[in-house]
Amino acid sequence: MATNIAKPIKRKGIKGEGAPGYAFIAVALVVFAMFTAYPVVSAFIISLQEYKPLGSTYVGFDNYVSTVKDALFWQAMRNTVVYTLLTVPVNLLLSMVIAIMILPLRKKTQGFFKGVYYLPVVASGVALSVVWLWIFDPMEGGILNQFIHFFGITNQNWLGSSKTAMFSLVLMSWLSSHGTSIIIYLAGLLGIDDTYYEAAEMDGANFFQKLWHIVVPSLKPATLFLLVTGVIGSFQVFQNAYLMTGGGPNNATTMVGLLIFNNAFTYFEFGKAAAQSLILAVIIAGISVIQFKYAGKDVEY
Repeated sequence: MATNIAKPIKRKGIKGEGAPGYAFIAVALVVFAMFTAYPVVSAFIISLQEYKPLGSTYVGFDNYVSTVKDALFWQAMRNTVVYTLLTVPVNLLLSMVIAIMILPLRKKTQGFFKGVYYLPVVASGVALSVVWLWIFDPMEGGILNQFIHFFGITNQNWLGSSKTAMFSLVLMSWLSSHGTSIIIYLAGLLGIDDTYYEAAEMDGANFFQKLWHIVVPSLKPATLFLLVTGVIGSFQVFQNAYLMTGGGPNNATTMVGLLIFNNAFTYFEFGKAAAQSLILAVIIAGISVIQFKYAGKDVEY
């Protein structure tokens, strides 16, 4: 009589054909453990202490409580949210428009514009900030002040006034590098099948109808990626505020990243800075989950 008893499956472990794959994963895991997991765990441990180089004191969650009660933290968070809302959507729109304008050009001309728009990405941020300080110069020699003279507007102290400081940083973001986003959008545009355009032309669709019904939906995966990474980058913005305004005037441009830096390396409150950085990480993770849940439902990869 035949028996149908299934034979136990022998597990090969990390030996055999999968060994090279595990070797590659091991390298990535080591890098992740050293440069991501270990700093996060260390930051959490430091956040529970009144950290000192010689003999720290355990304070529990006091640093988190003081952060939640700190009015400056919430002002910095509000500044960061405003900056994000004003920069990320506009930057995505500008990048998409520029990519659409570059696409019909000849290959050599495309390469030229790709290089021009990508050049600021590899340029020094400090050097670019020096250029922008010249543009925002409050004296008559400032380019922006010379420009507004044509409209009869007097000199403005762009970075020194609480009314215009945030707008100046936002304008700087709008007109700064979009090279990476443009390259990603161009790759997305090149992946759209020409048959979609041909079918739309047969139906009599004009440019804007093809743009709305073909291009925008086809670029949704690229848009979602740039949206998530853009929001993460905006919540971590530090360089522009630090170099251009130092967070002033009256903390009008103090972002969360700059506040964490000041607490750690100006006031040496490492425990509080670690607690604020972990709170920021949780907020960013929550926003990313919401973006994937509501904006990534019908995205195909």
